[in-house]
Amino acid sequence: MTDPDHQIWDSILSHLRAYHAGICRAWFAELEPAGIAAGALHVRAQTVVHRDYLRRECSDAFNDACRTVSGMLLPVRFLGPSDDVPVQYNGRAGSSHAVPAAQTIAPIPPDPLDSEATVVRGSAPPPAPAGPHNAASALREGSMVLNPDYSFDHFVVGSGNRLAHAAMVAVSANPGRSYNPVFIHGGSGLGKTHLLQAACLKIAAENPAAQIYYISCDGFINQFIDAVTKNQMSEFRHRFRDVDVLVIDDIHFLAKRERTQEEFFHTFNSLYQSNKQIVLSSDAAPEEIPDLEDRLISRFKWGLVTKVEPPDYETRVAILKTKAALREVSIPDDVAGFVANRIDKHIRELEGAIVKLQNRSHVDKRPIDLDMARAEFGDEMPPEGGPTIQVIIGRVTEFYRVKITELQSKRRSRSVALPRQVCMYLARKHTRHSLEEIGGYFGGRDHTTVMHAVKTVEHKRSHESDFDETVRSLEDKIKGAR
Repeated sequence: MTDPDHQIWDSILSHLRAYHAGICRAWFAELEPAGIAAGALHVRAQTVVHRDYLRRECSDAFNDACRTVSGMLLPVRFLGPSDDVPVQYNGRAGSSHAVPAAQTIAPIPPDPLDSEATVVRGSAPPPAPAGPHNAASALREGSMVLNPDYSFDHFVVGSGNRLAHAAMVAVSANPGRSYNPVFIHGGSGLGKTHLLQAACLKIAAENPAAQIYYISCDGFINQFIDAVTKNQMSEFRHRFRDVDVLVIDDIHFLAKRERTQEEFFHTFNSLYQSNKQIVLSSDAAPEEIPDLEDRLISRFKWGLVTKVEPPDYETRVAILKTKAALREVSIPDDVAGFVANRIDKHIRELEGAIVKLQNRSHVDKRPIDLDMARAEFGDEMPPEGGPTIQVIIGRVTEFYRVKITELQSKRRSRSVALPRQVCMYLARKHTRHSLEEIGGYFGGRDHTTVMHAVKTVEHKRSHESDFDETVRSLEDKIKGAR
């Protein structure tokens, strides 16, 4: 393209950063404008996965930016590495930007939007470099789109997800033979979907001939119901059983669905007996899914069952840094630490915090700093000079007549457990210590123990007036001891 065209493209990217910051990614810089033809601006993505993701998730934002910058009703069409730019259908180029009419032109493949699943099939387009995102995919209508951000390279490994990550890396290297099935469970927003998609991307990149079916449990259920209604069970079974890898997200939705469980039981058996890889994710462990048949619970445990735990403080900081880099957002260390202390459960909330700060930075026209973070998320952290954790422990042990060594022991009797929980609650509320640091004062307990203590005390305060008065009295004493 000419220099003016590149200037327009740069203006489009600037408009996206200003008005659609939530979709912007660092890899947008690798997109290449391929010319204006057939009434549209064509933009080439580095891989088919990137192309399909842009088509599904970013078209509206790019169209808005293009029309605003150009002043014309000019839509954006995304191309893969080997897709050709079309010419006008009258046989001649529509403008000086179009490719020469003498060049052999293949029409752009239609947007693959005709099913509820992502089918990743070979072969990989020759011009694209080898890498984790070089996966050809035929997406159907209603599919779950593979997100280029969800690669192993962008997954932050911590103590709570180390085993699940190692399992998925092993599965990607040797599908059907390392662990089969793999069942990953844990709360919402902890990275299960990231691991599933990372495996899909990796397998498809390293084995372009593999057939990978990635679908939600809800999608499986809906397709089963549709197949029964239309008497198309043969096609349904062919679709799910003639694959190399079946990946199903949120398998716990099979609960209470007897006919669907029956069909999935036979699908599972067919794939397993053929050494085809099965990967499942769930909010609950197999035995904790209500009304799930015993024979399915048993099969889900044939391979590896692993839980994903909430990330610890250090992992949360690393996640914030990684997510910010993907979005080309500069986040100082003190801001990352502050946000990691405020948000200690869900990875999705951490990503939302980055978007929130990014938007605030644009509105205020100033860099992200700690004052901005405090304004956005509430400066709930106590000021400098507040009570120390030693003062809190001293007041609590004095009131309950227990020893510090008892609080730090493994004892769980009520006479020790309650004072320990009160200490943790007051330390969380009145000091700047992280959950991990507070747990360290009480025999090296982890952050989940501290979180449980805080919730327990809050619940007890709201239901027992005498206990609430006790905690208020302790708070007055520790404030007076500053």
